[in-house]
Formats: sequence, C-alpha cells, structure tokens
Amino acid sequence: MPSELRSPRLAVLIDADNASAKIADGLFEEIAKIGEASVRRIYGDFSNARSRGWADILSKHAIIPQQQFAYTTGKNASDITLVIDAMDLLHSGRFDGFCLVSSDSDFTRLAARIREQGVDVFGFGEQKTPESFRQACRRFVYTENLLAVPATTQDAAAKSTSLQPPDAATPIIKKVITQMESEDGWVALGEVGRQLANLASDFDPRTFGFRKLSDLVRKTNSFEIDESKGRAMRIRVKPTAAPSPRRRNPRRPARVGATGGSAPKA
Repeated sequence: MPSELRSPRLAVLIDADNASAKIADGLFEEIAKIGEASVRRIYGDFSNARSRGWADILSKHAIIPQQQFAYTTGKNASDITLVIDAMDLLHSGRFDGFCLVSSDSDFTRLAARIREQGVDVFGFGEQKTPESFRQACRRFVYTENLLAVPATTQDAAAKSTSLQPPDAATPIIKKVITQMESEDGWVALGEVGRQLANLASDFDPRTFGFRKLSDLVRKTNSFEIDESKGRAMRIRVKPTAAPSPRRRNPRRPARVGATGGSAPKA
C-alpha cells in the first residue's frame, strides 16, 4: 500500500518575551493551515510576570517550556537558546519549515540562515515588527490578526479589527497586476494572491478587515471583476477617466485693468 501523504513537519519556536499568550489559540489554528507542528517549544523566564501568561496554557497546546533565568540585566539568554535549538533542529534534517513567533528583529539572521538551507520560515509577530525580520520570512502573519473576534456582523468586525483601511491595499494589488503583464489587463485572482505573497511576505487580507482577497478587492472599488460562469474570478484595474479640457468662454468680457492700465474716465 502507498504510504499516506504527510503534512509538512514544522518546528514552532516561541519567544515568550515578545509574544502574548492571548494569540495561542489563533496561532496554532493558523499553523495548522501550513502543516503539522511537530515541535512546540517556548523560551522565556516564566518566573517573570511578563511571560507568566503562557504558563497557564502550555498543556492545552502541548508546548514544551524552556526556562531561562535572567541572571544578568540586559542579557537575553532566551534568544540565544532559541537560536541554538533552531540550528540543532535545522541540521537534523527532519523539518520542512520553521515557525518563529516573535516581534524581535534579532531573529532576522536566523530566518535568513534557515532559508539559505532551503527550508521555509513562517514568522508571527506584532505589526511593529521591523521590516528586516518580516521580509526574511517566506510569509509573515501579524498576531493582531490572530486574536479572536467577537461574534458580530462582518462589516462591524472588519471596522473594529482591521489594522489598515481597505484602500491601503490598492497600490500593491495594482503593482502586482502591472508586473503580470496581461495583454488585455485581466488576471486570475488566484495568481494575484500568489504574487502578492512573493512580493510582500506580510500581505494578508485580514490586515484590511477581510478574510478573503476577493472581498477585499471588491471593497476597494478600484478593480473591474469578471466572474463568468465556469471560470475562475479575474480582475483588472479600472481605467481612469481622462479629465475634460477647460474651455474658455469667448463671450466673457475682458477684465478692466487686466494689463495694468487704469480704467478710462467718464
């Protein structure tokens, strides 16, 4: 019998000092879309109030804590331990990808080194995460998008949770369509989504208040949409109307004194 296809093996390494425990449920739901979280480790000083929130949910998600006491102020032993473990796991050759959960730019070089080895890196951090770390990852997910949204209408939820307004996504979507160089301007939405992921590792429709790219595209009102029956959704940039030229009114009398002279006396 042929062996059953297995999901990609992932090593999940969490920086407890730079990630909130509130994201845990959403984090592992998101990771499950990518593959199997075979290794789940978290690094921090759990005697510190800042990391104590994770201690209450470790068993729920089968996360193995790596306790690191802060012996010296200003030195982060947790980061060093995480990097050492990551390199050990990388050289074991057992993993198809790494999930680095942190908003710390110190992990930029680690992400780049793992990718040099041909292994994917998925980053998870707050919107304040420096661009260097975000772009070092194959894909970067803002943890604000992983927080649970109260049950409410879709429009209200989008307004309350979106990190940016929908029209902020228009320039980058237009850029991707331009790069695809279609003869008639129409491009498949699925291909646009793949190109967006390649161009900007942190692009996510949820950042703009929508779970699907198609809903975001509609909301921007900047694109024409083709949903012909039996065909995948296509989009193209709406043409901009040329401004009408201003016409000079020939009957308009000349302004008195327009040439700098004085008006004639009666």
